Amino acid sequence: METKMTVMKEGLLEEIEKRVQDKVLEKTNGDLLKKLILNAESDRETIFIASLGTIYKRTGLHYDKRLERMDSSIHYFKKNEELSFRTDESKPINKLIIGDNYDALHNLLVEYRGKVDVVYIDPPYGKDSMGEFAKTNYDNAITRDNLLSMLYPRLVLARQLMSNEGVILCSIDDRNQAYLKCLFDEVFGESNFITCFPKKGSGGRQDSKHFAIIHEYVLCYARKADDFVSGRIPIEVKYRFYDEKKQLHYNLQLLRKWGDNSRKEDRPNLYYPIYYNEVSNLLALTRKSERDIEIYPMIDCEHPGCWRWGKSTMQEAFDDGLVEVRQKKDEYIPYEKLMEDPKDSSNKLYTSWIDDVDNSSGARLLKTIIPGDVFKYPKAVDLLKKLIAMSTQKDDAVILDFYAGSGTTGHAVLDLNAVDWGRRTFILCQLNEKTDTTPNGIAYDVTCKRLKRIMTGCCYDGSSDFPWARDHQPYGGNLDVFEFGTVSNFEITEEKSPFDGIDETLYGQERFGSMREKVNWACSNFATTQKSLEAFEDWVKRVKGE
Repeated sequence: METKMTVMKEGLLEEIEKRVQDKVLEKTNGDLLKKLILNAESDRETIFIASLGTIYKRTGLHYDKRLERMDSSIHYFKKNEELSFRTDESKPINKLIIGDNYDALHNLLVEYRGKVDVVYIDPPYGKDSMGEFAKTNYDNAITRDNLLSMLYPRLVLARQLMSNEGVILCSIDDRNQAYLKCLFDEVFGESNFITCFPKKGSGGRQDSKHFAIIHEYVLCYARKADDFVSGRIPIEVKYRFYDEKKQLHYNLQLLRKWGDNSRKEDRPNLYYPIYYNEVSNLLALTRKSERDIEIYPMIDCEHPGCWRWGKSTMQEAFDDGLVEVRQKKDEYIPYEKLMEDPKDSSNKLYTSWIDDVDNSSGARLLKTIIPGDVFKYPKAVDLLKKLIAMSTQKDDAVILDFYAGSGTTGHAVLDLNAVDWGRRTFILCQLNEKTDTTPNGIAYDVTCKRLKRIMTGCCYDGSSDFPWARDHQPYGGNLDVFEFGTVSNFEITEEKSPFDGIDETLYGQERFGSMREKVNWACSNFATTQKSLEAFEDWVKRVKGE
């Protein structure tokens, strides 16, 4: 039977051979790593042995590897019934996993290997934002070595979760972008690099010595670049308005000329009045009624400008319904209607420059859901909506965020579904790290509460006195919340063994009819279970006694 660890070893052996062929590793070193991988006793050992081949890289990636502490315990999903909820059984189930994302990724492989369409992460890349991770895992402050060490095994697991057409996106700052790109090149292959999105921020750090930094990056890699199909700008986004008569979308463009030669004296023949009837919504070059409003092409209240068209072209535009007047305070402003081409069925590509997202909107929105300063620097929902839309054309995509923070990715998925009736699902992973503002932990005080409030309209205690609930309809949907149970891999006592504790239904598996089936399944999917069933007399008795 092909186990989860067997699949992992085969993939990493292939990567080692690739590095040898690319002259990144000496053949002798590669052969040694292969032997060690083949004899590794757990998936953790397998990953860390493979990572030895990335310490020295011809491209310049060099970091001192700091391995996480390893133990022989098995960590498995346990459902938190109090935090999980259902609003509509016909809708798909979303998931929030509370605990170490390394354990979460391992457990997700049981059900989601090759099934995740979009992975988004915003990893902590400064010692102030890394929290307890440094103390728990490395006994020192977070450095760039620790960031790379932390990410490497998680990226290896994430890659296995991604579908062939899947994509991973990683937010990163200016200081660390180059180092992370080298690491991503190692794990995903440089040929699977799609782009690095520069993202415009808001404001700027005015305490910077030389420049007010207002940009960051989003790295984008595909699982297999040849299979990846990016999203396209939909018509309703490309064109902001809709003409009911023509049944076409359109945008608006100022009818008055702007830029060079836009003054009356530059083109006096293009300075003339047009007349707009607010009741009939008709436009003309001559006054038809006393109620007609006279409109001149004014640059401002004191400076006359000129139209972009002469009178004959203007009349044709009136006749074709290609001019629209909009009122702004006491001013009436004519616009040209730029209609979509009905013959053009293809949507445009998104650009790689992200400049239409307000970073500060993330904090403002979160405060309307959970009042107070409970979480620093939450991502903007609009950013995650755009990244997901750019990354897949599937409206039933599976989206994973294993640094979930306040839960913005989940919020974005729910909002996208509300717009286009999609059936996308999210999987969020968040360590329950305690801070001054989250005494019960971020996952309990922020992530869970945010999802519960926006999905049901009320919090777990039944309260609904938060601003968001007054202004929005809850999204609905279903959420399963998981935490982790832990058991030693040598435990065989009835009701305490890994085979008794692990609930297969939490992994998309029907309940087994026999203990032998359950044991075989667990041994195939949890690498640190007992290696041989026959080695334990008590287990032989239990299985045979069925």
